[in-house]
This record gives sequence, structure tokens and C-alpha cells, in this order.
Amino acid sequence: MNRSRRILVGSLVFFLIAVLAVVGVTKWQGQRQVQKQPRIVATTDALVAIAAKLDLKLVGVPKTANQLPKRYRHVAKIGSPMAPNIEKIAALKPTDVYAVSVLKDQYSDAFKAQKFHPKFLSLNTIADLKHTLTTLGQKFDRQKQAQHQIALIDAAQAQAKKRIHGPKTKVLILMGMPGAGYMIATDHSYVGDLVKKAGGENVYASAAGEYLSPSNESLATKRPDVILRLEHALPNMVKPQFDQEFKTNPLWAQMPAVKNQRVYDLQQPDFNATATIQAAVALKRVSHWLYE
Repeated sequence: MNRSRRILVGSLVFFLIAVLAVVGVTKWQGQRQVQKQPRIVATTDALVAIAAKLDLKLVGVPKTANQLPKRYRHVAKIGSPMAPNIEKIAALKPTDVYAVSVLKDQYSDAFKAQKFHPKFLSLNTIADLKHTLTTLGQKFDRQKQAQHQIALIDAAQAQAKKRIHGPKTKVLILMGMPGAGYMIATDHSYVGDLVKKAGGENVYASAAGEYLSPSNESLATKRPDVILRLEHALPNMVKPQFDQEFKTNPLWAQMPAVKNQRVYDLQQPDFNATATIQAAVALKRVSHWLYE
């Protein structure tokens, strides 16, 4: 009897130990899984759009007048893309904060004050966009989604290349500034890169800079076949500015692009100052404008 009781007690002890071990492992795995879940903050519209296409969960998005993807409309807002609220970002306890490289100097001091180390992604060209997609796809196990977007861009580039014929189309690119006129975009800008990929020739090439200040004297020497007017920020304000400028400044009327009605307005969501997930659509449109 005593022997049977000892066996029973031993079995119960072994069973309890086994149960506790399983519970412990399950709890540890659960905690580990929670720790593995990324908490991503995207500081610009372009990065939010990329995240949507990669099926990434975000805990923080910019406050913007533009419409965000439906899945992010109730996500915490962290301030405008140009001036994110660092305290709000810190409160979200993010594992990854993403910003675009063109705003690095503007963000640096504020982020350093909170001891943040944001990752600045370059979106200056289509190649930069493809690299960003690849990098994020690998980091967050979204290679399939990333490759799909890259394939769409590659297909658009192949189609644009097929459309090129005859002499290169000469292009002038203007970027509107709300309440402050416009700048001239060189071949180092994103839209300049689209023009290059579409087989066009930017009438303002540059050794390094993306934008130049306009000069009537310089513009009067240019003979663009096409004029592209980028109105990515506040188009309701910028387009009337452009229309007024083209109406009142006589130099525009002398340009072939104006005479032949080949002046095109570029607005979001297809166009922006930096590359967006709509790059394939943007390239297709530019290609058709340059080679009708």
C-alpha cells in the first residue's frame, strides 16, 4: 500500500512539474513574441503609403491634409511631416522610427534631444525607392510584397523605354512653393529622375543640387518642349500661383511647350517631391506626356 501511494505521489509530482514547465515555456514564448512585435512610426505620407503596400502595422503616422490609407486613419498622429512632435513619438515606445533623408538636418536636433535614432530612408530617385522597398521587405519579412512593388516599377520602366523615339524631348520642371513662387527642379530631383527614365532631357542639368532659384534671363534662353509643374503641397494654392505667373510673365508665351499646350500639372497622390509608391503610375504618365 505504501509503495502504491509513493508511486501515485511521485506520478502527481512529475505531472505537476511537467505542467509548470509547459506553462513556463508558453509564457516565455508569449513574452518573446510580444517583444518581437515591431512598433513602427512613419513620419511622412510617402513612408505611410510604402508601409501600406508592405502590409506593415504602424503605431504612429503624420498629421496631414492628405488622405491616409484606411487601415491607418485611427492610428496615433505624431504631428506634421515637416515638424513631428518628438514627445508624442516617444510616448508610443517605438522600435523603429522612419523619416526621409531630405529632412535629416531638420529633424536631427529634435531627435537627439530625446536620444532617438531614427532611420533616414532616401527616396530621391526610383532606384532609392526600390532599395528602400528591398530593405524594409527584408527587415520585416515582407519580401514578397516588396518584390511585387519592384516588379510594377520595372515593368513601367520597360514600357517607358519602348515609347522613346526620335530626338529627346526637352523638359522644364518647376516646383511650386505655397505663397513663395517656384523653384526649378534639376535632373537630381525625383521628378528629374522620372524625366530621365522616360527618355527626356532636363533643360536644367546640375552637378549636384536638386533645385535652383529661377531667373528670367536664364529661362528666356530655354526652349522646352514640355513643362511639368509640380504642385505636391497645397495644390489649391500653388496651381493658381502658376496660372497667374504664366499669364502675366511674357517669357512663358515664347516657349514651345506653352505654344503647343504641353504644360502639365503634377499633383498627389501620383507625384511628390520625393519618390512614392505610385512611382510606376507617375513614370507612365510622364512617358506619355514626353512621347505622345
